Amino acid sequence: MGAAAIKAFTAFVYVFMFAPIAVVVLLSFNSAQFGSFPIEGFSLRWFEELANNAAIVRAFQTSLWLAVVTAVISTTVGILASLALVRYNFPGKSWINTLLLSPIMIPETVLGVGLLLFMLWLSQPRSFAVLMLGHVLVSLPYVILVVQARLMGIKRVYEEAALSLGANRIQTFFAITFPLLLPAVFAGSLFAFTISFDNITATIFWRPPGTETVPTQIYGMLRNSISPEINALGTVMILITVGLPLVAGALARYFARNRE
Repeated sequence: MGAAAIKAFTAFVYVFMFAPIAVVVLLSFNSAQFGSFPIEGFSLRWFEELANNAAIVRAFQTSLWLAVVTAVISTTVGILASLALVRYNFPGKSWINTLLLSPIMIPETVLGVGLLLFMLWLSQPRSFAVLMLGHVLVSLPYVILVVQARLMGIKRVYEEAALSLGANRIQTFFAITFPLLLPAVFAGSLFAFTISFDNITATIFWRPPGTETVPTQIYGMLRNSISPEINALGTVMILITVGLPLVAGALARYFARNRE
């Protein structure tokens, strides 16, 4: 009886969590002007309207560019930070590690307000650079966690063997360490991309006037009216934010098996 109740409660929780997402996806293909059940017919009309909406296309381009830059910077810094924290000992190592991972433990609203106040204290206006810095700050801890976990599983004997054969540390990194880290690097970069692309809470505080990302564009559209285009845009966001981590995990496991 107890096990059956736990299973029923678990099923209820999953339905409660994912039913709204399923409704959004279903209504995005509804041919009617207003979302209602039963749907009147299957149509790609709202996706076509979405593609012809200049504001949404512009917001999508901004989000895509911001997410790519954030992923590149976060992955590069995350690899260097992970190598320093795992392979070397130096004073303040634990404090630096805690500092780099602290954005995970701080609510994004607090983080967004804090960075905004700091930039105002420096007399720096909100700009795309500030927005990018904030997204790197949010996504960097996830890259570090993924890369550190992989790096701890790589035996130093491989690197020491390369060094003993005459390779310098840079050659050893690109010939030995980086190929072994590749699954984690790939997964971490996709996680950083997804986190940046989907972020709204902190983005609201950091974006410059006149700049919209996809999440803030959706928020603005919901404030004005409920348009069927929102369902189509929500479906696109779901495919990106859910699909990319799944692809990242699958490819990371594939690369890891091939490296073994």
